[in-house]
Amino acid sequence: MFHSIDECTEFIFNLRASTYKGEPLEAMRKILFELDNPHERVKFIHFAGSNGKGSTLNATREILLQHGLRVGAFISPHLERVNERITINHDQITDEQFLSYSNQVMDVIQRKLDSQYPSFFEIMTVIACLHFANEQIDVALMETGIGGRIDSTNVIIPEVSVITTISLEHTEILGNTIEKIAYEKAGIIKRGKPVVVGVKQPEASEVIKLKAVECESDAFFLNEEIEIGNIEKGFPQHFDFSFEGYQFKSIPLAMQGEHQVNNAALAIAATLLFDKSIKETTIHEALQKAKWEGRFERLSEQIIIDGAHNSEGTSALIRTLQQVFPTKKYKFVYAALQDKDHDVSIQMMDEIAATMCFTQIDLPRAAKAVDLASKSNHPNIHINENWQQLIEDERQSLKTDELLIITGSLYFIADVRKKLVEKVEAYDS
Repeated sequence: MFHSIDECTEFIFNLRASTYKGEPLEAMRKILFELDNPHERVKFIHFAGSNGKGSTLNATREILLQHGLRVGAFISPHLERVNERITINHDQITDEQFLSYSNQVMDVIQRKLDSQYPSFFEIMTVIACLHFANEQIDVALMETGIGGRIDSTNVIIPEVSVITTISLEHTEILGNTIEKIAYEKAGIIKRGKPVVVGVKQPEASEVIKLKAVECESDAFFLNEEIEIGNIEKGFPQHFDFSFEGYQFKSIPLAMQGEHQVNNAALAIAATLLFDKSIKETTIHEALQKAKWEGRFERLSEQIIIDGAHNSEGTSALIRTLQQVFPTKKYKFVYAALQDKDHDVSIQMMDEIAATMCFTQIDLPRAAKAVDLASKSNHPNIHINENWQQLIEDERQSLKTDELLIITGSLYFIADVRKKLVEKVEAYDS
């Protein structure tokens, strides 16, 4: 029995790997059954994808909130505190609620699983389901952790599934080909429930289409059934949208980059499939203010952070930089985990960077700064294992025509954002 939120979170944070030896999702189903299957009392929209699922979920949330619904969201990772992962109408789960649900879950694990603990993410998923069921929300938006097919969130039966993009990631778990990863992501498609898809690779699209046919589910693909047109760059940018008879013109979007237009289009399609009564004015008002922390987030005039955690994300980051700040020089600060395709990301940054800076974070799976730097061929490389000192040094040396771009693992962004915000406020005061 936990007596404080700090005691509780410290314990579950250490459950990064499961000690439960059963089949995938077996522990989840046993725990949920003992808790009276709270996930069966909630309507869901389910999000999977290598990149963009967080931004797409956020855009979906803003539309549904603007429509007047009570909306839960389960996201990862958190940026400052674990409560961020579970929200209702942007309000984080309270410490008291989190502690109460955690103790309920721990009691079941001790009684029914012989104290064989599932992973941190599995426990978080159960807590989210309990919270959403008890708070009588209209819909919960659930983001997968890794993959989809055997992800702990895949115990739910959503009204709509969303698969944003596919790229090579977590290959030791999901497989080492686009087709294998697409198969894992497609595992969230449920029988008779529609799926919205932003995937572009033909080989991945084919896998997802076959799974949709198998599940007798309607599949709606970006640039096929979901059409985008007349993208106008700016603050905000604007685009036209067409889907299943809906024709929306000049939708304003606060998020920058063409990839965010794609994410917004997926969100609009998903919300319309969930509730056909949503109005165009609702979508306009929602997307004009929808922002997502840690995704091309401008902390000051010359500092941008972006959780571009794989090559696809890095490509989107670079395109957005060149669209929004075409005349600036880019100084990159990069830290990442070991299980990513760093070579391609670093090569892409090399091509446009004024300076390449490498650092590391304090996680067991973190890549060493020197190892990351060894993958770069840039003539101007800086290495410092202390990210705080590195960022301060680079900030101090910034010229008026330069931007400091801090990117890499979302865990890196999560670890540093709070301190960066504090420092930026001090810089600009």
